[in-house]
Amino acid sequence: MRPMPHPKLDEITVEGILHALSDPIRLEIYAQLAAAECGKNCSAFAHVRNGALPKSTLSQHFRILREAGLIRSERKGVELISSTRCAELKDRFGPMIRAIIDAYEMQRVPDKACGGAGS
Repeated sequence: MRPMPHPKLDEITVEGILHALSDPIRLEIYAQLAAAECGKNCSAFAHVRNGALPKSTLSQHFRILREAGLIRSERKGVELISSTRCAELKDRFGPMIRAIIDAYEMQRVPDKACGGAGS
């Protein structure tokens, strides 16, 4: 079996990251992976955004995140376990990725945005 291709740190670009995180499903997947204490397999995201997604669709989303350099995927038996590369990316991209995730989280919970509904 071929190893999964992962870009080197100097091959990762802002444009690639922004493209990968521009899709709401990929952003949700990445936010959940970033919050997880350990890697997860593709099946853990079958019901992302309250809808059932085909495994082939999830595989494509994971491929885009991996090719952008945001996640690392490793085969463990028959499963493909993915985790974020947050620690590696922090030195190069600073708070940019965390800011995108934080903005997404605030968008998901409108009452938190701008100090709540009563502001």
